[in-house]
Amino acid sequence: MRNFIKRAVAASLVAAGVLGALAEAQAAPNEQFIPLATYRVGPYASSGTLWWAGLIDYLRYINEVEGGVNGVKLVWQECETEWSTDRIVECYERYKKGHNGAPTAFFFTHSTPASYALMEKGHADRIPLIDPAGGRTESTDGSVFPYAFPLLLNYYGQASVGINYIAQREGGFDKLRGKKIATVYHDSAYGRETQAPMEVLAKKYGFENIQIPVADPGNEQSPQWRQVRQAKPDWVFLRTWGVSTPVGIKTAARFGFPVDRIIGDVWAGSEADVLPAGAAAVGYQALAPFPGGAGFEIHKRLKKHIIDAGKSDLKDTKFFGSVYYNIGLINAAMAVEALRTGQKQFGNRPLNGEEGRWAFEHLDINDARLKAIGFEGLLQRLKLSCADHEGGGAARVQQWDGKQWKLATDWVQADRALLRPLIDAKSAAYAREKGIKPRDCAKAS
Repeated sequence: MRNFIKRAVAASLVAAGVLGALAEAQAAPNEQFIPLATYRVGPYASSGTLWWAGLIDYLRYINEVEGGVNGVKLVWQECETEWSTDRIVECYERYKKGHNGAPTAFFFTHSTPASYALMEKGHADRIPLIDPAGGRTESTDGSVFPYAFPLLLNYYGQASVGINYIAQREGGFDKLRGKKIATVYHDSAYGRETQAPMEVLAKKYGFENIQIPVADPGNEQSPQWRQVRQAKPDWVFLRTWGVSTPVGIKTAARFGFPVDRIIGDVWAGSEADVLPAGAAAVGYQALAPFPGGAGFEIHKRLKKHIIDAGKSDLKDTKFFGSVYYNIGLINAAMAVEALRTGQKQFGNRPLNGEEGRWAFEHLDINDARLKAIGFEGLLQRLKLSCADHEGGGAARVQQWDGKQWKLATDWVQADRALLRPLIDAKSAAYAREKGIKPRDCAKAS
């Protein structure tokens, strides 16, 4: 009998836990649903767990401290994907029409491959696909891609910011002539995305453009860094992901290339990228549209209302303010501000996908708004339109000191005017291929 009672109590506790988890997604008529295609298990779990913790902590803050978005509570449901494109697509299909009566206004893909896979589905279903600092670069052109948003800094912009920072370090753009800049890149659609802009930038500034691929997963990079040593570049732009980043940093040190002449791109600049590399990573730099650090105003608010109150999704609060945690915060803040923008047009109620598209295309986060929501210095100014689904086009540069990331610059702007013809040419080719008639953004409302 005693064992039976123990089993019954255990079963009731498990049931309570399940019900508690489901309570996050129980919808009432005045609730906005946010589907989360998470990856808390699998090869990228160390990044995904922190990413989603930051996003969920901010959503909880909005609900519990601000009473929701103008009274509309936010509800969410996780769908584990292990960062598999097929599973992300399954999650999209499951939740594109909402959940328990609450509508879906947008879908975070958080994956460039998934953004490609869902491009036509999102358009057909009128569900905006949100992939900050990722996605399909040509989807910056909203006239052809009305339902795709590579917010903040697309891949072309990342290449430009990297070159602009190198120019700062060298003493001016004229000092780039005759320099050698090597891109060591993950040999995938993501890694190859910066090849076209680097060709244009090399032609404009006169540097030698060296491209060196690294096959997935990048566990062994001796041939690549031997090639780097032979080429003797002045700078290396490291465009890797996952295990290939710390392996790249350690191998560079083994072959004698100075780490402070390596600049990681957005997805090669987190604690997960440098801690495994140990002392070899000290001095390493990376682009940061999502800077690390817990000293921003929003962190003070979250610490008081979420962290210290025991309501955080973080399992280990030492990661509070880490790069991936801050990615989650920034993504959630942009989503919330888009919902506020949409409510000004459609009323203080939940939004559907078409209204979500309108909301993101009219998103305008200026300096005053950044200060009001506590994101000054953490998030760049962001203004979107029908023609511009990126909005920001800047990043800060941060440097690893062995214990934490330190910001080395203010916002470094990409040369968006130089890059835009490349984007327009790619979007026009896509429109021809798919038989799409571009919207007239001059007439878009």
